[in-house]
Amino acid sequence: MTLNPPHPQIFDHAVLSQRRRRALAQGAETFLLERVAEDMTDRLGAVLRQFDLAAVFGTPTDVLADALKVSGRVGRVLIVDPLVQAAGDELKVAAREEALPFAGGSLDLAASALSLQFANDLPGALIQIRRALRPDGLFLAAVLGGETLSELRQAFAQAEADLEGGVSPRVAPFADIRDLGALLQRAGFALPVTDIDRVVVRYATPVSLMQDLRRMGATNMLADRRHAPLRRATLARMMEVYGERFADPDGRLRATFDVIWLSGWAPHESQQKPLAPGSARMRLADALGVAEQPAGEKPGENAIE
Repeated sequence: MTLNPPHPQIFDHAVLSQRRRRALAQGAETFLLERVAEDMTDRLGAVLRQFDLAAVFGTPTDVLADALKVSGRVGRVLIVDPLVQAAGDELKVAAREEALPFAGGSLDLAASALSLQFANDLPGALIQIRRALRPDGLFLAAVLGGETLSELRQAFAQAEADLEGGVSPRVAPFADIRDLGALLQRAGFALPVTDIDRVVVRYATPVSLMQDLRRMGATNMLADRRHAPLRRATLARMMEVYGERFADPDGRLRATFDVIWLSGWAPHESQQKPLAPGSARMRLADALGVAEQPAGEKPGENAIE
């Protein structure tokens, strides 16, 4: 008897692993990862503490792990990834974010770059990461979300509607910043914060963009993807639509990457907490320097005519 998975299988992780191995063999494209790794070390620099044990989850290549090692804020760095060769290396763990082998309260810092957007059970992964952190441990991650690759998605949708009689999923769905913030709260993180960094990259042709995505290991790995090869006519129509809609005056084409930053702390009694309802010591009207109006009454009007 085959049991249904406990959560939707949006991504085919076997195909994702194949894509990443191929990217590494061809020479990974890391310009976006390098930007994220630099930003992450800058963000850690604003936190006035040391992290003795950190884990980097699912991040393609060692760019982020290497940046943390030289940041001066982190001691040991564990690399947690299903593709690592973990035998005999205590600093490498072959695992996915959705099935972590850590005991509760094991880590001081959990970090991830451009990986968690491909988790089939992101809420479960965030809960496991939070549990793996020691009290007052920090979670810091960058994921692709929002309007990422919206230009490519729209161009493919128009081309397939014109020539295929329907649209197939080719670009992954991406969560928006509000949903991700809600997931941090749901996972039990204290002081959750989200913000967004929009990166617009310009390409000569859509094929150049698709080649970069291939070398990022980020081409289509959706479980419901169309398995038939892409027709030349459909590709040509997609390129035509992309050029018509998303070209700058100099002819180069825009591609959007929305990097959404997530941060939160494992709860600890020393952290700031919101005041209990009714515990305020000053009226809002006094703080604003205005006269208080009874409920339901507008300024300048009497409650009874």
